[in-house]
Amino acid sequence: MAKKTTTKKQKSIEESLWDSANKLRGSVEPSEYKHVVLGLIFLKFASDKFEARKTELIAEGKEKYIEMKEFYNMKNVFFLPPLARWSYIIQNAKQDDIALKIDTALHTIEKNNPSLKGALPDNYFSRLQLDISKLAALLDTINNIDTQKDKSQDIVGRVYEYFLSKFAIAEGKGKGEFYTPKSIVNLIAEMIEPYEGIIYDPACGSGGMFVQSIKFIESHHGDKRNISIYGQEYTNTTYKLAKMNLAIRGISGNLGEKAANTFADDQHKDLKADYIMANPPFNQKDWRADNELIDDPRWMGYEVPPTSNANYGWILNMASKLSENGVAGFLLSNGALSGSGDEYKIRKKIIDNGLVEAIVILPQNMFYTTNISVTLWILNKNKTEHTRMIGDISRHYRNRKDEILFMDLREIGVPFEKKYIQFSLDQIDTIAETYHNWQQNDNDYKDEPEYCYSAYLDEVKKKDYSLMPSQYIEFVNRDENINFDDKMKTLKEEFTGLLIEEQQSKHELLKVFKELGFEIEL
Repeated sequence: MAKKTTTKKQKSIEESLWDSANKLRGSVEPSEYKHVVLGLIFLKFASDKFEARKTELIAEGKEKYIEMKEFYNMKNVFFLPPLARWSYIIQNAKQDDIALKIDTALHTIEKNNPSLKGALPDNYFSRLQLDISKLAALLDTINNIDTQKDKSQDIVGRVYEYFLSKFAIAEGKGKGEFYTPKSIVNLIAEMIEPYEGIIYDPACGSGGMFVQSIKFIESHHGDKRNISIYGQEYTNTTYKLAKMNLAIRGISGNLGEKAANTFADDQHKDLKADYIMANPPFNQKDWRADNELIDDPRWMGYEVPPTSNANYGWILNMASKLSENGVAGFLLSNGALSGSGDEYKIRKKIIDNGLVEAIVILPQNMFYTTNISVTLWILNKNKTEHTRMIGDISRHYRNRKDEILFMDLREIGVPFEKKYIQFSLDQIDTIAETYHNWQQNDNDYKDEPEYCYSAYLDEVKKKDYSLMPSQYIEFVNRDENINFDDKMKTLKEEFTGLLIEEQQSKHELLKVFKELGFEIEL
């Protein structure tokens, strides 16, 4: 009997490069090493673009201009002085001072290109004292990336994005906050459709929301020049990652003059955005002092968000930044759906004012930093009847001002990286289609047990303004045991989330039990 042959799945260029680069990490922490690798990827990309433009100038008979930065900038190419070019770095890869040469190259590029101000790693290579042989091997690995080979495939963008996700996984729980999993960002983009106008992210991390917005525009044959990008990031190293991420993809964006706290130092005070996409930090404690930001205009006459948790601070910050027709899609922990005190008062008002359009519960284990289930909120300043064009698609929206769509996606998703869950492209399309059918009052939309339900505001008021989807979406009572299991599963997820958040009162815990049908005392 002939031996059965099996074909081994060939690794992608991203996987091969990651495997090679990760083997060279040694004792350097992923949180530090990511800046080394991503800085080199950027340097290789910028050099390849520079050399391609230089060759173009020579072919045009303009040799005398090849060292003039203006002839590169006019084509949106970064100008690189001789000692900052990849060819020079590779020639000196095995020299004892190669780390210093790389730091100098990155500093020189930033100095010669104002749009890169504050974007590139600063003295990482010299400070980390990387083993020279490992650094030389890493340079050889990065040298294998031909960033100009197939511009339609965005090779360097793919590699950069893949490395961001892998570093987020490597950093693990409690770290890696700079990265929102791609399938979640993709879902937000497909639901709120940021096609043209101003996009804002008040906690932009490494810039993934912006990248996916541009991809959405391109997939619908739009023009990315019709989009303006604004963002803010608190952590300086992550701010640099975001600026590099945008630069690699040729995306212009205003991320503020510096890395700064969105609440304490708003870099875009007068901004009115057409779209907001965000994944702010969950359950920030002590985000302001008791006597700070009391009269901040972003609270818009609502109650001042409590100092114990920033969730409603983020909600009001984003609501205040929306234009007249603005839409926001952002992530929060599930605790924000039923908080008491001033959070309750704020939630009540934004619901009464018709701002909340959809509440979507996501599966557990989607994030690399926490295993709790979280919520996608969609706020919409224009829930009245109107028509909108997205490329060749015309959408006619009905007046949904007095309704909220609830969706439960906890049983949707596919395995990813062994212990994580992500949405497939087909699942994202189905979820977004459900949402858009509901917006348009399409006959294809119907409430579906264990998946979606359109609630009138009167129903929400009767449930004391709770936004927990489990209060509205029907669960099928196949028999008593299954119904009990459903309740216990929901209870476990809600209770686990509250325990992890470590900031819910006894009253709130009891309320969750009661809403799920359990009358108990603690």
